[in-house]
Amino acid sequence: MGVCSIIWHLMLYSSLSRTPVTAGVRTRQPLPKKVKIVEVGPRDGLQNEKTIVPTETKIHLINMLSESGLPVIEATSFVSPKWVPQMADQVEVMKGICKKPGVSYPVLTPNLKGFQAAVKAGASEVAIFGAASELFSKKNINCSVDESLQRFDEVVTAAKAAGVPVRGYVSCVLGCPYEGKVAPAKVAHVAKRLYSMGCYEISLGDTTGVGTPGSMTEMLEAVCREVPVSALAVHCHDTYGQALANIFVALQMGVSVVDSSVAGLGGCPYAQGASGNVATEDVVYMLHGLGIQTGVDISKLIDAGAFICRTLNRKTNSKVAQATCKL
Repeated sequence: MGVCSIIWHLMLYSSLSRTPVTAGVRTRQPLPKKVKIVEVGPRDGLQNEKTIVPTETKIHLINMLSESGLPVIEATSFVSPKWVPQMADQVEVMKGICKKPGVSYPVLTPNLKGFQAAVKAGASEVAIFGAASELFSKKNINCSVDESLQRFDEVVTAAKAAGVPVRGYVSCVLGCPYEGKVAPAKVAHVAKRLYSMGCYEISLGDTTGVGTPGSMTEMLEAVCREVPVSALAVHCHDTYGQALANIFVALQMGVSVVDSSVAGLGGCPYAQGASGNVATEDVVYMLHGLGIQTGVDISKLIDAGAFICRTLNRKTNSKVAQATCKL
């Protein structure tokens, strides 16, 4: 073997030996061929609007999103109108939308009462919402992390009996407005508990949008030791302009489910200064540019974003929609 060949092999071995490996999964993997987009605009995107959005508008928005090819559209939330007035029409919304075959319309159910009301209204999938931060959990749902998990266990048990799939959310996975940095081990603990109790998918939310590709990598490495990467999703806010970069890192690590909100609507009432979710239009544009299939018609998606932004009398937060001059 010649000197040049020996040097090349040594460089190759050195490069491979530095590649981080977690739970048998390399940090960088081939990008997924297909990504499932979970549209959260009708729920997460509208829940904090000060002005009540008419029920007919919500129904029309969901129907437009259905026509765009999105596979999952989070429709509403079965929470007390006292805490989230915008979602007081949850029953009317569920009964009014045109449910397209092959499309899921999950709803948020924070407790057993909410779950029972959701099923009665025709919901065939629900989601529960936990946190990796103690203070955020107490501010958001008025109980500790462990107390919230006990409450969710009741929901999951009832859902199993009714044959209703449950999705789990973990908020503040990259930072908390009250506690600051959140340890990846805490995120992994909550994600593992939700997965163990029966949630088929765990969405990891950067609620305040403070995450970077570095912290996203560190957090996902910890979670992937406890939960299969195939059962994970990412839910990124764009407060610091890092959402697309963080999503790309997650894709490299094997995640193939991404939450997003049409026109970048949404935020968090318990996280002061947190801007909207990453715009679905921008996520789809990036994925298509990477050659990743989504099944989404981006022009119809932009139309849906334009419709709701006209209703709210505001400009879209989607860079793609702005560039195409729809608004």
